[in-house]
Amino acid sequence: MAREKEYPNKLLTYEQLMVPTLKALIQLGGSGTIEEINEAAYQIGNIPEDQLQVLHDETGLLSEIDYRLAWSRTYLKKYGLIDNSSRGVWALTKGEIEVDKIDGYEIARVVRDADRQAKPKRTIESDNDETEQLEQTDQVTWKENLLNVLFSISPSAFERLAQRLLRESGFVQVEVTGKTGDGGIDGKGIVKISGFLSFHILFQCKRYRGVITPSQIRDFRGAMQGRADKGLFITTGTFTREATKEATRDGAPPIDLIDGELLCDKLKEFKLGVETKIIESVEIKPDWFSRL
Repeated sequence: MAREKEYPNKLLTYEQLMVPTLKALIQLGGSGTIEEINEAAYQIGNIPEDQLQVLHDETGLLSEIDYRLAWSRTYLKKYGLIDNSSRGVWALTKGEIEVDKIDGYEIARVVRDADRQAKPKRTIESDNDETEQLEQTDQVTWKENLLNVLFSISPSAFERLAQRLLRESGFVQVEVTGKTGDGGIDGKGIVKISGFLSFHILFQCKRYRGVITPSQIRDFRGAMQGRADKGLFITTGTFTREATKEATRDGAPPIDLIDGELLCDKLKEFKLGVETKIIESVEIKPDWFSRL
């Protein structure tokens, strides 16, 4: 088994995060998106900001806490306490759960034992490999590969990609400015709502393997002050919780945020450099022929 990574702080394990995950779903009314569940779990688990900024790997797609929360959801699903829909909404499978009696370590043991019994010929090494594949529930592998591709293109190409993405999303008059000394503003555009209302947008593109902080949001807002109705911050990295709050702070021009995960989803949605293939599966039904 691979050695445990060393982190600057004692992070909660995925076993310890199972109870906060369940409590988060209960707090949300029994169901929620991954983002909603994670945010509630942060607060329930009293996870400090510096721990939330610890990345799982160099791609910056997931924080280590989010990665462990994904493991928690996977084990809870295999145990039968939660389930998820094709739209990515997770929900409790039981109306009432005695959370105080939940033991994450016991759940993990039961799931692993059940997995071993299902495949008794598996070796310890292959068992570990199979267990690690449980994380595929959140399908981050293709996103990590896509982000690596984005890091390999030139900065100007990344700006043109953002321009194309905004056009595909319904923006008009999208221009890439990329002027130096312009507070990080990389372009502008106009978005129309229902064909009547229009908003002038300034956007910033930042290819970044890490987290965007509140100070970076404030710098961008300062540069766009009086020049646009809204701001759009696009990054391959992630935003800290404080940065997200800063983007929607009362009394300040709002800034919409697109992190690396959402960027990947949008590129997939509009088929921009991402192709989804459906593999045909052919099944023979001998019973049908026997009835001829």
